[in-house]
Amino acid sequence: MTSPQTATSTFTQAQLGTLTVIGWSGEHPAGGRDAAFLLVYSLGDGSDGPAAGEAAMRVALEHSRLPVGAGPVRAAETPGLPVKLLVQAGQAVLTLPHITAQYTVPPQWLAAARDHGEVYAMFATRPWPAGAPGRPVDEELLRSFAADPEVIMTSAHCVLPVRSLG
Repeated sequence: MTSPQTATSTFTQAQLGTLTVIGWSGEHPAGGRDAAFLLVYSLGDGSDGPAAGEAAMRVALEHSRLPVGAGPVRAAETPGLPVKLLVQAGQAVLTLPHITAQYTVPPQWLAAARDHGEVYAMFATRPWPAGAPGRPVDEELLRSFAADPEVIMTSAHCVLPVRSLG
């Protein structure tokens, strides 16, 4: 007699490569006041190449209970979701199992995040080397990646409540 076994996928931080966060504020999908958005992505510079980095990101998101290619997970309505956002001292810090990413937020992003009390985060599985830290990312370049239908469909989406210390 055999017993069923579940496969557990693993990845290494080296396979993910450089993880980067970029944020912006803009029109809320439902209209009205500006909303705050975060995009988390790898540069594709992981130890085993971009394809392995993409697979590693999928596994990391699976471990975080964020489904790729599905509608947004609302963290406030998902007990035990291991994805958190802390906004403090001009920084947004995203924490997932095995991943912590930090972003220095501009004042308009911070105002939109506080106004809505939540942030829409997109976790791209597809690498984006053009979004490297230290390189200017203008609105058109950001839109060409973040609004690409294929990038949207191969990403995980999450609405996170804004939390702060104190």
